[in-house]
Amino acid sequence: MIDIRLKVFRSVAMNLSFTKAAQEMFISQPAVSKHIQELEKEYNTTLFDRMGNRIGLTKAGRLLLEHAGTILRDYEKLDYDMNALHMTAKGTLRLAASTTISQYVLPEIIAQFRKQFPHIHISMLSGNSREVEHALETGRADMGMVEGIIRQPQLKYTPFCDDEIVAIVSTKGALADKNCITLAQLRDIPIVFREFGSGTLDVIEQALNRMGVNFSELNIEMNLGTTEGIKHYVEHSDCMGIVSIRSVGKEILGNIFKIVEIDGVKMQRRFAFVEKRGETTGLQKKFKTFITKNYSL
Repeated sequence: MIDIRLKVFRSVAMNLSFTKAAQEMFISQPAVSKHIQELEKEYNTTLFDRMGNRIGLTKAGRLLLEHAGTILRDYEKLDYDMNALHMTAKGTLRLAASTTISQYVLPEIIAQFRKQFPHIHISMLSGNSREVEHALETGRADMGMVEGIIRQPQLKYTPFCDDEIVAIVSTKGALADKNCITLAQLRDIPIVFREFGSGTLDVIEQALNRMGVNFSELNIEMNLGTTEGIKHYVEHSDCMGIVSIRSVGKEILGNIFKIVEIDGVKMQRRFAFVEKRGETTGLQKKFKTFITKNYSL
């Protein structure tokens, strides 16, 4: 029922790319161009400025994007509510999840959710916590899931499970004989962290600050953009990595990594749903209820 042209336009506007919109919508690039041309013809205006290989929204394009977001949300709510009358859950849910959650928590959950609700289509963006919040604020996602610290007052955060961040070292490296280290020893050990903007890094920084340790005092060898990158680096080096315990379960059992305690430091956090205030839909509620009722995470 939803006008496909508006969905295509929103995708082009969010990606500022006809090619990326075609990939996201699973249609050809000529089809994307055709839908945009039809909208421009209907409203007798230009929606995008073409600047060589780049495009940007015109004033008319920005206005249409504002209305398209509202219209598409209302259509999706209508579609969900009408199908709910027949006890059928149907619709599209666009998730954005921070890296640890998208890699180590959500895949199994989404697979089980789809078995129970096969007519609900889910797409997922992955990034650090700030990127997830930005996806919500710009309309690229309906709901986010983040790790770490509440930041944006215009967003609503609902915790749903606990997580622990641990220090790991390679069982074949120079630190393999360490079971527990002091804060003084921590200052000298080469460490690999996630990138700035990561919820994991925020939690680590706050935990260390409470113990009187600043990042400037540490021997930070590298910042990497993914937990998997940290794991591979630590496996083949004499560095320490600090990551979610959920990301290293198999490697601990397989004796690839060992956990090293940092004396007096506990790095606990809560994973949270994050949404725009006042914009929770039936689909979002169903997904949140499924997770909180069916999983003890």
